[in-house]
Amino acid sequence: MKVLFSICLALGLSLSSWFFPTLKSDKSLEGAWNTSKGIAIFTPTYLSCTDFSAANKKFSGTWGGTYSWKNDSLVVNVEFSSTDKAAVGKQKVFIAKLKKDLSIKAIGAKDAETWKAISEPEPNALAGLWQITGRLVDGQIREMPKAARKTIKIFSKTRFQWAAINTQTGDFSGTGGGTYTLKDGKYTETLEFFSRDSSRVGMSLSFDALVEGGKWTHSGKSSTGNPVNEIWEKQ
Repeated sequence: MKVLFSICLALGLSLSSWFFPTLKSDKSLEGAWNTSKGIAIFTPTYLSCTDFSAANKKFSGTWGGTYSWKNDSLVVNVEFSSTDKAAVGKQKVFIAKLKKDLSIKAIGAKDAETWKAISEPEPNALAGLWQITGRLVDGQIREMPKAARKTIKIFSKTRFQWAAINTQTGDFSGTGGGTYTLKDGKYTETLEFFSRDSSRVGMSLSFDALVEGGKWTHSGKSSTGNPVNEIWEKQ
């Protein structure tokens, strides 16, 4: 069974078959979208696409990177791929036509898909792309300078995905994601996929959270019960 992202990256059809959201008045791809095999999340400049089944606790793959969309062209600079290391650092260009729905396909492709926008009416301070820049170790915050090896989190208003990647080597260390809420200083996430341990799918975790400007402090306990105290910065 072919996974959606492998079709996109290996055959050059994936991005074309990935992008079919319902028309938005601002003509923006920003937000979360149901696809035929998973979920896509778009910030204004970054996207992630994941093929998974929460019901079967099955993770098939993910990829993502920076993108631009202009004059019917969707250009993606791939920063990570869980199945195609060689795709990292390469650029993919696709044709995107906006009608009642947004129909996108690679030149020469016959078939297209239709993506449905996930309703996200409320604003959210976490929506966007974040990178971890500090972690509490032995009672002190250890800074994590920006580098090719990094851990990022991509948020829409209701969905999230984290990924540990290396944009220089193409190495992919892991990912997880699902739905989340941020309310009254509490950040709660529910896992729908986890590349390292499928038994944790369905688990919900809550953390203390403080978002001030472009910084987010995040503390609590991980799914393994270990303490978590992190600083993230919006990119």
